Amino acid sequence: METKRTHTCGELKKSNEGERVVLNGWVDSVRTYGSLQFVDLRDRYGITQTVFDESGGSDLLNRAKGLHLEYCVCISGTVRTRPEGQRNSERSTGDIEVLADGLKVFSRTRSQPFVIGDPEEPGEETRLKYRFLDLRREPMQKAMRVRSEVTHSIRSFMEGEGFWDIETPALGRSTPEGARDYLVPSRVNRGKFYALPQSPQQYKQLLMVGGVDKYYQIARCFRDEDPRADRQPEFTQFDVEMSFADREDVLSMSERLLKRVFSEVMGIELSTPFPRMSHAQAVEKYASDKPDLRFGLEVTTLDELLRGTDFKVFKNVLQGGGTVRALAAPGAAEWSRKQIKELETVCTSSGAKGMAWLKYISDEEFTGPILKFFSAGKALEMAKAMNANQGDVLCFVADKKQTANACMHNLRNYIGRTFNLYDREEFHFLWIVDFPLFKWNEDEGRYDSEHHPFTAPIPQDVAAFEQDKELIPSASYDLVMNGLELASGSQRIHEPEVQSKVFEVLKLDEETVRERFGFFIDALSYGTPPHAGIAFGLDRFVGLCLGHESIREVIAFPKNTRGIDMMNGAPGTVDREQLDELGIELSED
Repeated sequence: METKRTHTCGELKKSNEGERVVLNGWVDSVRTYGSLQFVDLRDRYGITQTVFDESGGSDLLNRAKGLHLEYCVCISGTVRTRPEGQRNSERSTGDIEVLADGLKVFSRTRSQPFVIGDPEEPGEETRLKYRFLDLRREPMQKAMRVRSEVTHSIRSFMEGEGFWDIETPALGRSTPEGARDYLVPSRVNRGKFYALPQSPQQYKQLLMVGGVDKYYQIARCFRDEDPRADRQPEFTQFDVEMSFADREDVLSMSERLLKRVFSEVMGIELSTPFPRMSHAQAVEKYASDKPDLRFGLEVTTLDELLRGTDFKVFKNVLQGGGTVRALAAPGAAEWSRKQIKELETVCTSSGAKGMAWLKYISDEEFTGPILKFFSAGKALEMAKAMNANQGDVLCFVADKKQTANACMHNLRNYIGRTFNLYDREEFHFLWIVDFPLFKWNEDEGRYDSEHHPFTAPIPQDVAAFEQDKELIPSASYDLVMNGLELASGSQRIHEPEVQSKVFEVLKLDEETVRERFGFFIDALSYGTPPHAGIAFGLDRFVGLCLGHESIREVIAFPKNTRGIDMMNGAPGTVDREQLDELGIELSED
């Protein structure tokens, strides 16, 4: 029989009635009714019902009855309209069926670790171990389709905007900032290592020096860090760089791109321009530079109001240079002590020693373990400062600013989810701008870059470095979507003197800079244009579009939470001979 398919399993309609067709796919279900054998055939396009009866001969009918789920088969036959009352409105092929006259089994299958069409999802470890089967499931098929459509839409838009798609090297050099680089030993140059890119940052800037003007790339990147729901050892980045451009050019281009992608792929019309908020405003109002603005619930600083308090916890923290931050959990005054304990757990798991709280019953009545330290009038002052309502629970964290903000950020998100304060189907975009150029690393006693060391200060000249380093603003920007960072970018340094000054602040000595970045500094001195760019986390973007918390749901072959490939066991050991050839000696620790 002819086995070359003529149609997919999601294609046939009433207009195909009477046509003889050939379908290829996997057996999705089998049902026997006397002398009738129904076989639903599935491929990535859909499901078609096929029917075997005595008209095709007893041999064909008996072979059809021997089919099992997930056999890969070819079925030929004639399209006919289903009888009235037997049509399936949930399928694109639900009006027809194929009366089979031929069957060929391409391959049989072993016993399945899970049923592909079962609405109950298998455990993640099982899914990752048998990812080649998991990919047949409809949710994974949808994720792969949407991901492909997103990248196609991106490429179409960027080409229309005059950008060139250029690949940058996967084998580069480790940098002083590269503590999380994946290193690749060189057999030819024994004792030396390449580093897999965490980002194409330097290369894309060098493309601007080279006159490329507009560059983009769907780039594979690597980072050796602890995996989380939104992190993987290898990930995909949509990378962009533009010459003779500033922040406004990049933000405008990004908004046009997202408007196009959402319209084409999701059928959603976004409203642009997106709102903007400074880094300082975001941290003050929401304790984070990644606020979820699908709901309100602002965070309040109570330092001045509590400056003279006798409550030792607050008093000691304030005297030590810390802060007291607070927010109101709406309607939580009806909660039990056990339920409020859940709020405390959010704070302690975020690094705080605990969470203080008061129930706001009325303007005259407050309850809670810290009420004995405050008068009813003082409690009301705090409630009013927090814009709380009667029936709320006032939640307080007193700690170092960084810890207090982390607690309030996580607590705010927890309350938003618990109290259903937002529509989970909504997409809210926000630009965070005016980040500081540097942040103080208390553990190492030096400054780090807030973004990366190639970000330009404002203004972009050496004089900017004469002020307090933590007050130097940068020409950087992040795009936040539903409380998660979706993209990050900046205007870049294009003058070698400014770049050298940044390295100096970061305490990178001249020898280290020359050894690791000499080629880059030299390149900047050959007529570098002003340039700016941005990078989107493609995995995270597709995951957010589909409502997934974990990016593993939109990656074909991801690692698990321990960074292990459950199918092939990577990372694995290698032979002693391979290590000897590379000149590598492993320690026993």
